[in-house]
Amino acid sequence: MAHIDKGHFAAKHPAGTTVAPALAEAIVRRMTGKTITCSTAHAIAQEQGVSPREAGVAIDLQEGQIQKCQLGLFGYGKGRKAIVPAESVTPDLQSAIEAALVDGRLPCAAAWHIADTTGMPRMAVANACEKLGIRINRCQLGAF
Repeated sequence: MAHIDKGHFAAKHPAGTTVAPALAEAIVRRMTGKTITCSTAHAIAQEQGVSPREAGVAIDLQEGQIQKCQLGLFGYGKGRKAIVPAESVTPDLQSAIEAALVDGRLPCAAAWHIADTTGMPRMAVANACEKLGIRINRCQLGAF
């Protein structure tokens, strides 16, 4: 969404889009004002037995804003991200990232998978991507 659309997240979805009432309630209960962290949204999705995308839709329908992306890409203050280019990237990590690229970009879920299988923090994978000039896309919650 464009910056001018901020706060109108429900408009990303077709008119009449709904989510399960229990999911909507869980999202609202765990929001702070109109914000919710990425990790909390993922935890709710798991607790409710739904996909992260469904939790993202529920957040959008509440006009909620996701903060503190677990990859460090957004939500760390006004227009700020938490990632910085890694000092170096091991050949194994670079190969894993390059093998998971889709149309030259690394999907968020693939970044998580790489982190989980290598035992690295998720942000470390994002930092490696930053160093390599690789963009991450396809947020699991639908934020980008």
